[in-house]
Amino acid sequence: MKEAIHPSAQVHPRAQLAPDVQVGPYCIIGEHVTVGAGTWIGSHVVLDGHTRIGSRNRIWHFTSIGAPPQDKKYAGEPTGVEIGDGNTIREYVTINRGTAQDAGVTRVGNDNWIMAYVHFAHDCVVGNHTIFANLAQIAGHVTVGDWAIFGGSTLAHQFVHIGAHAFTGMATYLAQDLPPYVMAAGNMAKPFGINKEGLKRRGFSAETIAELKRAYKTLYRRGLGLEEALAELERQATTCPEVRPIVDFISRSKRGIIR
Repeated sequence: MKEAIHPSAQVHPRAQLAPDVQVGPYCIIGEHVTVGAGTWIGSHVVLDGHTRIGSRNRIWHFTSIGAPPQDKKYAGEPTGVEIGDGNTIREYVTINRGTAQDAGVTRVGNDNWIMAYVHFAHDCVVGNHTIFANLAQIAGHVTVGDWAIFGGSTLAHQFVHIGAHAFTGMATYLAQDLPPYVMAAGNMAKPFGINKEGLKRRGFSAETIAELKRAYKTLYRRGLGLEEALAELERQATTCPEVRPIVDFISRSKRGIIR
C-alpha cells in the first residue's frame, strides 16, 4: 500500500486522522483537525483551526480550510469548520472558520462539487449536492440550500440566502435572497424562470414542474405585490406541496428576494 502520509507533510501529533486518510506532499494539518475515513488530501493543502472533515472527501492541491475569518472583529476565538462526507473540493478553494458573532462554525454538507478558486467565508452554511463552478464566492453568513448550482464567478452578498434547487448564471451578483427553484443571472441578479432541467434530472414529475412554473408566474409575472403573491402561493401550496418551500423561504427572508 502507498504510504498514507507523505514524509514532507506536517501533521500535528494531536490531529485525528482515520488510518486510511492519504495526505500529499507539503500539507500542513493543525492540532484541532479531524479527518474521516477514505479522505484523500492532495499536495500543499492547509487544514487549520477546529476543523472536522468527514469521510470520502477529495481535497485538491493548495486548498485552505479552517483559516481565520477575514473579519476585523475576529479576536482568535476557537471557532471552526465542519464538512460532511463525499465532497469534491478542487484546487485553491478557501473555506474560513466561523466567528463568535454567529454560530461559530462554517458548515458544508455532503456530496458537494466545489470547483477551483471558490471561497466560502465565515459562518456560511452550505447544504448537500450543490455545485459551485470556478471562482464562485459567497460572503459571510450566506446560506445555500440543497442542490443549488452556482455558475462561474457568481458572487453572493453577506447574509444572502439561496434556496434549494436554485441556479445562477455566470457572473451573477446576488444582493438579495434567491428563492427555491428559481434561475437568476446578471448584475444585479434578475429572475429567469425556474430550474426546469435540474428538476427533471432530480425526478420531479411534469405535473409538479408545471405547478412550480405557475408559482413562478404568480411571484414574478402577474404584477402582484409581494403580500398578494404570497397569499396566492399559500393557496397553491395546498394542492402542490413543492410550492410550500417557496412560501416559507419568502416569509423568512430578511434581505428581501430578487424581483
